[in-house]
Amino acid sequence: MVDQPFAVSSLFSLSIGTYAMGSFTRCDGLGCFMEMEERVEGGTNGRVWQLPTRLRYPPVVLSRPLTRQTVLIWAWLQQQANIPVRLPGQLVALGPDRRPIVRWLLDGVVPVRWTAPSFDADQSQVARETLEIAHNGFLAVSL
Repeated sequence: MVDQPFAVSSLFSLSIGTYAMGSFTRCDGLGCFMEMEERVEGGTNGRVWQLPTRLRYPPVVLSRPLTRQTVLIWAWLQQQANIPVRLPGQLVALGPDRRPIVRWLLDGVVPVRWTAPSFDADQSQVARETLEIAHNGFLAVSL
């Protein structure tokens, strides 16, 4: 039996439609969950039925230090403000050697929020930006 190395990711590359958004250093919220509905059955006091209803996808939140790639996000946001269009997206986890580890294809991506960094001359912290996107689910997951 051969041990598989752990997937250690250092960057996440994002593209939406034809827009390349660049690389991000943090990704939160990528996943899904099944909503459940509880049903009680008359005369059965020892059990409550848990019935699956629909699959939900939380927003994905990406962040990175402020770079020149910010203008890529701004161009997409301006286009979406004028003509909102749900586009397919691709999120790729990149290893330390910048090779793809896993690729997620997202259906119907739209922007939810972009947050600019706070600047404070008294603090020596990296200025970070955050992009929050919503999607309708996964089209594919591949290596």
